[in-house]
Amino acid sequence: MTGDSSKLGGLNILLGVTGGIAAFKAVDLASKLAAGGATVNCIMTENACELIRPKSFEAVTGRAVFTSMWSAPTDYKISHINLAEQADIVVVAPATANIIAKMALGICDDLLSTTLCACWNKTLLIAPAMNDKMWTNPAVAKNVETVRQMKCRVIGPETGRLACGTEGTGRMSEPADILEAIEKIAAQID
Repeated sequence: MTGDSSKLGGLNILLGVTGGIAAFKAVDLASKLAAGGATVNCIMTENACELIRPKSFEAVTGRAVFTSMWSAPTDYKISHINLAEQADIVVVAPATANIIAKMALGICDDLLSTTLCACWNKTLLIAPAMNDKMWTNPAVAKNVETVRQMKCRVIGPETGRLACGTEGTGRMSEPADILEAIEKIAAQID
């Protein structure tokens, strides 16, 4: 992990966190991004909020966390459009089978999926995390291929012990590896 401010300083990163058990790793990623000098805005899905609290992300980023389409914006801008416009890089970690399907099909039924739909022309990176049986499902494979064709970058998943206790491919990449991928993307933006 490098994470120095020369690579991330001044970048606006939008971090989407979904309801995979790997959501706890996303706090570490957000912390590393903020420590590297990036401004990190975080959107959490309702399911992510069941696993980890928004205050964890607020503590490491120093910024409010967005969780609902229906929260009153403080500056009266439309949240999903404003967040999309501000972002230099959009990262979804963990990216569940559900959010990958929504991205592939353009489904907009919560703040994160709606914002991602508005980010189609942004630099996107997803870090899939799910059970190995889900990862190898032909529908998931098709959706991953669709988002790749939409110029979305994919890191992982890794092989190892899964939340269900079995071994297989489906673990979210480690925050240090995702950070390194973001730094490489940032170098290409400059």
